[in-house]
Amino acid sequence: MRVLHIVTAFPRDEGDVITPWLGQLLLALRADGVDASVLAPSYRGGGATRWRGVPINRYRYAPRRLETLTHDETVPDRLRARPVYAALVPAYLLGGTVAAWRAGLDAPDVIHVHWPFPHAWLGAVARAASGGRSAVVSTFYSVELRWVERRLPALRPFLDWSIESADLVTAISTATARAVAAYTSRPVHVIPFAAALEEGGGERNAGGDASGPADARAAGPRGTETARARPFRLLFVGRLVERKGVDVLVRALGVLGERRAVTLTVIGEGPRAADIRATARRLGLDDRVTLAGRVDDAALRRAYLHADAFVLPAVVDEKGDTEGLGVVLLEALRFGLPVIASRTGGIPDIVRDGETGWLVPPGDAAALAAAIETVAADPAEARRRVARGRVRLDAEFSLPGIVERLGRCYEEAVAARRGRGMGLGDARVAEPGRGSAGSS
Repeated sequence: MRVLHIVTAFPRDEGDVITPWLGQLLLALRADGVDASVLAPSYRGGGATRWRGVPINRYRYAPRRLETLTHDETVPDRLRARPVYAALVPAYLLGGTVAAWRAGLDAPDVIHVHWPFPHAWLGAVARAASGGRSAVVSTFYSVELRWVERRLPALRPFLDWSIESADLVTAISTATARAVAAYTSRPVHVIPFAAALEEGGGERNAGGDASGPADARAAGPRGTETARARPFRLLFVGRLVERKGVDVLVRALGVLGERRAVTLTVIGEGPRAADIRATARRLGLDDRVTLAGRVDDAALRRAYLHADAFVLPAVVDEKGDTEGLGVVLLEALRFGLPVIASRTGGIPDIVRDGETGWLVPPGDAAALAAAIETVAADPAEARRRVARGRVRLDAEFSLPGIVERLGRCYEEAVAARRGRGMGLGDARVAEPGRGSAGSS
């Protein structure tokens, strides 16, 4: 089966860390026999045309120095921070339209549209170029829905059309699926992403116990230190943007004060870095908060191995966006870390409060501090929740399982395009692992 993925951004070179979960998915699809390729915008006039064997068709839409609408940050964030970039949107769509038509002439079996607002248009163009033979699968991430609802309500008809025109609709979490379902009576299949750092996972021993990163972390250079002999080490990984809520995490450390020695390592880049540093400085936490910036995979693994807990303090940002899923939580569980996160967006698909981790209200620094205190004080309970989280990860978020479920969606979309239904179930919205495309 040949599948063309239409995306906003894709790695510009071998070392680019953008959309790592999407890159891993395409590699797994190709290993499973799917001929996956990518249609993506150019960045400053270029970008790799092949990434780890995946062909990439880059289309131009502006002079080299202006081609920065994508990649550096999400398009909504870029437009909100610098509204002048809106002038590039028509050229972006025009360049994409020409490229999509050319790609569609090759008549791929499936055109997989990521971020259907506005890429549903490019998917429709590619399908038209195929003579209507190509099926369209659209995947929603939540940000595009909130963008229309909060900022561009006049474009609601296009959003409706982007859902109804697809042969099959998917969402990356149950929360996003419910949001899409508010616009349609069609089934919405939940297909999450797997951890991008898959090779960080451990093997299972003969007794069925998890081994690997969690054990390596416990036996690491500081594994023999007692909990009170050193600070409790927190880790955050992600883009430093408003919806990640890192400033709330820094404030939580301030709430903890001197009663619990805690340090925080922040890995990632983004426009909120200066604000996070300023918050740490204002609270007198300069010596406890380290902003490490962007790091390579080896350094990222070391950070996971040497941390005591992982925190994703997501919030709903000014434009109404929040965490679509929280793939980094899967990585943390893969490395045996207890996870603390906000009860928002798609995060509860991964973290079940009281079972696989701790959930707190978004934006509540006091509640977050209390959760950190609980995890630090009860390592036995933390280990129990990590063990349950890793079992759930293997059952619902393993890369092979996601590839299998997505493959079924492709087959159903192709069948629908040919006018014969195959049907994976009639559930309107499915939880991961329950009905629709959530289970085999």
